[in-house]
Amino acid sequence: MLPPAAAPPLDDENLLTEILLRLPPLPSSLPRASLVCKRWRCLTSDPAFSRRFRLHHRRNPPLLGYFHGVFDEIPFEPIHFEPTLEAPNRVPPGRLSLQSDSNLHVLGCRHGLVLILDWPQLLVWDPVAGHQHRLAYPPGFDPDKSNGAVLRSAAGAGEVHFQVVLVVVSDYEERLLACVYSSETGAWGSLISTPTPSGDSPDTRVWWEPAVLVGDSLYWMIADTTLSNLLEFDLKTESLAVMQLPPEKSCDAESGVSHEHFTVMQAEGGGGLGVLSVSGFTVQLWKRKTGFDGVASWEMGRTVELDKLLSMGSQDFLTIQGYAEDNNLAFLWTGKSVFMVMLEPFQCEKLLDTNKWDRYYPFETVYAAGT
Repeated sequence: MLPPAAAPPLDDENLLTEILLRLPPLPSSLPRASLVCKRWRCLTSDPAFSRRFRLHHRRNPPLLGYFHGVFDEIPFEPIHFEPTLEAPNRVPPGRLSLQSDSNLHVLGCRHGLVLILDWPQLLVWDPVAGHQHRLAYPPGFDPDKSNGAVLRSAAGAGEVHFQVVLVVVSDYEERLLACVYSSETGAWGSLISTPTPSGDSPDTRVWWEPAVLVGDSLYWMIADTTLSNLLEFDLKTESLAVMQLPPEKSCDAESGVSHEHFTVMQAEGGGGLGVLSVSGFTVQLWKRKTGFDGVASWEMGRTVELDKLLSMGSQDFLTIQGYAEDNNLAFLWTGKSVFMVMLEPFQCEKLLDTNKWDRYYPFETVYAAGT
């Protein structure tokens, strides 16, 4: 007697689920799949499947667009969302914008969440779900001097819970401080500290640029009047450390402004910690490497002359106005236009023409159109 024939692949519920989980994480993927038949529609609209789909693509979400706004003018403007994808994956601009009657300042985006300074509180906003959580600053953290980052929890409940990491230079001692908020406990943890790199310099500060997540660590730029460093917060060990930036990435002794603009990035060729620097029209890509002796150092990789790719004039200049860590993509402004520059492989795409200085906060997450 012959064994019963195996069910066709698309009739096997478990196998079909695994196939649909591997659809591209674009806004139109699940809505299109739901049109195939009633069975597919029931499966793709199941909240449990939607959670699995988002978690499956957590490390490769698309860049839906970016937030921007003028945060220091009255009347206060909303935090605008501008989409970057084309139809049918384009998200309506107003769908993810935030109206407010107060002065909001975006600190960064990650894992579908936006961290906002709504002085004197923090606001954690989920634009897709519409959820908002307000947090009081922990003692010793001045909202005007602190910087922070938000991320989903790494545990199984990571789709629901989140963490906020704040960093600041202590006003009373030469130390850098960090504190972690967990939505699971609803409380701030203990203070974490490390000495400032410049001893008793009163000018040491954490820059306002958003943190960048590389591996299990968050990185911020810190600077005083003579040098620039990276502040690393290890999420696994909940510890702080300071490391120097690549050679010659120093600040002006009087203004504290960098001669070269730079940002932390995912290093080329398999990841790890990297730095993107811009000087004039030249882009340099650096990578942090550890030798056989266990000593870590910076190694310069590629150098790209962007004036040859972007048709820039002698009056133009380059600054880094944003970085999308999941897509390894930088927003560069020439003074007249903003370009999205994919770093690996190296590709450039004009985003818009503008002579207005603005900060761009990339929003990378899995989102189904129509939700």
